[in-house]
Amino acid sequence: MKALHVVAGLIALVAGALALVARKGSPLHRHSGRVFVVAMLAMASSGALMAVFVKPDRVNALAGATTVYLVLSGVLAMRWPVSRIRVPCLALMAAALALGSFALVLAVQAATSATGTVNGIPAPPLLLFAAIGLGGGLLDARMLRAGRIEGVPRLLRHLWRMCLAMFVATASFFLGQAKVFPEAVRESGLLPVPVLLVIAVGVYWLARVLIKREGALRRARPPALPGRSTTR
Repeated sequence: MKALHVVAGLIALVAGALALVARKGSPLHRHSGRVFVVAMLAMASSGALMAVFVKPDRVNALAGATTVYLVLSGVLAMRWPVSRIRVPCLALMAAALALGSFALVLAVQAATSATGTVNGIPAPPLLLFAAIGLGGGLLDARMLRAGRIEGVPRLLRHLWRMCLAMFVATASFFLGQAKVFPEAVRESGLLPVPVLLVIAVGVYWLARVLIKREGALRRARPPALPGRSTTR
């Protein structure tokens, strides 16, 4: 299972990088995105299973399960209407809220422990996982209540979840497994660079979508009538 975890993780990093920089909707984006999804699910689920049954580690189990949630919830609404995926979305919402609550408990334990950590992880990263789980679950609930998600909100849902999954994979490899790199590389200060690039590219695409939406809204507004003030 460890070999599957490592190989799938490496494939996910390459495919995710291609999907991240490719023009959205292009053949390269679609094909690399499919590979990324399969590889991420294999990597994250195998990591979570090992953290539960092979080498118990609550934080790794949390990270793996949360990543599975991000990938599945990020893909489902992009491929099918909400009416067709209501049951799996309900299951994912419940899982997200449970994972977020678990992460919050771990964060409190870390903050109040003598070492300030849980399994070597301090409270701030655990609070991030809590925000992802609880925030994602609440957004799932809003989508299910509306019964639909279309256009820009649908694209944003896909983007932030897949970008976060890529961030978790990149940070886990380049920062969490820094010991596999030669000492010269570790001391060069270059290991955080791929993680920062993922953040930068993800923010770029999110901002681009939001800016394009704002431009479309402005164009859709009716022009002000001549001689009539728009202010009071």
